[in-house]
Amino acid sequence: MEYVIKVEGLTKRFGEFVAVNDISFSIPKGSIFALLGPNGSGKTTTIKIICGVLRATKGYVEVLGKDVSKYPEQVKQNIGYVSQKFSLYEDLTIVENIEFYGAIYGLSKDEIEEKKAKLLKFFGFEGREKSLVGTLSGGMKQKLAFACATLHNPQILILDEPTAGVDPISRKEYWEMIRVFSQSGVTVLVTTHYMDEAERCDYVAFMFNGILKEVDTPANVKTKYSSHSIEDVFVKVFSQ
Repeated sequence: MEYVIKVEGLTKRFGEFVAVNDISFSIPKGSIFALLGPNGSGKTTTIKIICGVLRATKGYVEVLGKDVSKYPEQVKQNIGYVSQKFSLYEDLTIVENIEFYGAIYGLSKDEIEEKKAKLLKFFGFEGREKSLVGTLSGGMKQKLAFACATLHNPQILILDEPTAGVDPISRKEYWEMIRVFSQSGVTVLVTTHYMDEAERCDYVAFMFNGILKEVDTPANVKTKYSSHSIEDVFVKVFSQ
């Protein structure tokens, strides 16, 4: 099995506070891997280290065969990132945001035009190309963030609570798009507080107070904890 993300003995300290405490896991190519846990459990800190934004205090992180601590810029070029908080420009139109981020990623005008047409169709923006982003619903904004994160054809998508506060129909559509990218070979690392979303993933990892408590497939963790749902497993893991 080919692993595109490998985390070994990862620890991150902020002074005396241990945000991430000696965790290890690997993510296979093309899989959807969910990092689950309450706020403050260390999920976002872990993601920032994988992305090369933060440096680990201790341990080793490899992304696409490269040591993140040595090659952070090369790693970033192969990652598409979507945060919980919408981070694009609300005073620009949908098309203007796509064109702007295409330029940021270093795409040529022809490449941007080609990608733009495909993304507008795939994400359902046709007919709304000139809509100001500030007028869009939360679900549509997050779809646009997703679209812009894929402009440079990243091999890895990292989605940090991308559907928080999004309506159920938009969440369903969002996860259908995630599955399409996964099936095309893109590896997805996602954090979520929605346990029905975790059920859609190939692997789930439970994190609490910086410690990784379980890593396995949804089916296996449900069997281990004699549960019918990931939500039940979540409650049992974090009540121990």
